[in-house]
Amino acid sequence: LLIAGSSVCRVLSIQSHVVRGYVGNKSASFPLQVLGFEVDSINSVQFSNHTGYSHWKGQVLTADELHVLYEGIKLNNVNHYDYVLTGYTRDTSFLEMVVDIVQELKRANPNLVYVCDPVLGDHGSMYVPQNLHPVYKNKVVPVADIITPNQFEAELLTGKNISTEKDAVEVMDLLHKMGPDTVVITSSDLPPRLGDRFLVSFGSQLMPDGTRKTQRIRIEVPKVDAVFVGTGDLFAAMLLAWTHHYPTDLKTACEKTFSVMHHVIQRTISYAHEMAGPGRRPSPSQLELRMVQSKADIEDPAIVMEATVL
Repeated sequence: LLIAGSSVCRVLSIQSHVVRGYVGNKSASFPLQVLGFEVDSINSVQFSNHTGYSHWKGQVLTADELHVLYEGIKLNNVNHYDYVLTGYTRDTSFLEMVVDIVQELKRANPNLVYVCDPVLGDHGSMYVPQNLHPVYKNKVVPVADIITPNQFEAELLTGKNISTEKDAVEVMDLLHKMGPDTVVITSSDLPPRLGDRFLVSFGSQLMPDGTRKTQRIRIEVPKVDAVFVGTGDLFAAMLLAWTHHYPTDLKTACEKTFSVMHHVIQRTISYAHEMAGPGRRPSPSQLELRMVQSKADIEDPAIVMEATVL
């Protein structure tokens, strides 16, 4: 195991659950467990499957119900965590309760790292209610340590557009000023040097030595022509794991994280096309991430892309 000896690393993951498939906690738990983390899951929703299918059914956890679950953990005095991980949320009161829980856990363990994917939208449109934006901006991001916005979310949170690499660096600096020491812009519309079959991502990390020195990287990732669900959740979980192992080396952590993504997505797309048959678009069920089949890649990903230090 990658995590040595008695130092158990505990993650509280507050995300969606689906009976079938891989999003939210289903996308994050298995990979983290494979890498030796203890994962405590709170399921913010329990649905039959993700909402990209024709039908879905299920239940949504309220802010009060979240509080009740946390109280139970606390009464037994097992509310000791090294990490908190959160993703997609649609409800402001639920999000505010998450912030309260994170703040309380940080009082108990000042070294706790909160990894937050601030899910607001993509490609210029929001897919959560508008009123979540100020909550993320004013309450969530300030208590987060690692955030993984896409370009649209990074622009929304900072109020600044990204049209050049310089803009991307300035936006990441603004995000650092808001709270998080580590920022990864998971995808952008900037022109890749490797050609239009790639996407450009950026990362920035404030060095923990108090010098406020910043390591910034750029990484180009192959584009895939399909819509996957659960990839953002897997990404945030893997960034949590690899920054844990490389706390002052964002370049390596990102290379490992993006490489895992590449392997899982390639395995998924091959399978989906094989199942769909020639010339047919794969269904949402055929495009579910091949998570269990990717166990070896998750444990020890072959590095297939290199980051450039800016």
